[in-house]
Amino acid sequence: MRRFIRHPSDIPIEVRRDNQSRAKPALRDVSHGGLCFRVPEPVAVGDLVTVRIALTRPAFEVEARVIWCLPDGLAWQVGVQFLDPNDQFRARMVEQICHIEQYRREQRERAGRQLTSHEAALEWIAKFAHAFPYTGPTN
Repeated sequence: MRRFIRHPSDIPIEVRRDNQSRAKPALRDVSHGGLCFRVPEPVAVGDLVTVRIALTRPAFEVEARVIWCLPDGLAWQVGVQFLDPNDQFRARMVEQICHIEQYRREQRERAGRQLTSHEAALEWIAKFAHAFPYTGPTN
């Protein structure tokens, strides 16, 4: 079973290492215990980062450890693991919100429909929540 599931890649995130300025990488995937993003420079395995997704109120902000970093063309894919197991549930909620916001944008761009976030959530839940990937224990 796949641990990382496809995530809307146009959702803005911020990643901060130590006291450095915030980078705005491309989010690739969200998993049960972490996430993956794409950056222009490699990040050392073991480094601690702060990940922030401001799409929600309050913003989703967690501490994570880099567990892998792989070259990807002219960039690098970085996988991080959440330090607090409670952040896994929060990440799943943020992921659903990201899918709902993507659905809302698609409705506006493709169908010319202007949905509120609440309307988009109700439609998305009715259409897609039953198929939202479950990444919990399989026993």
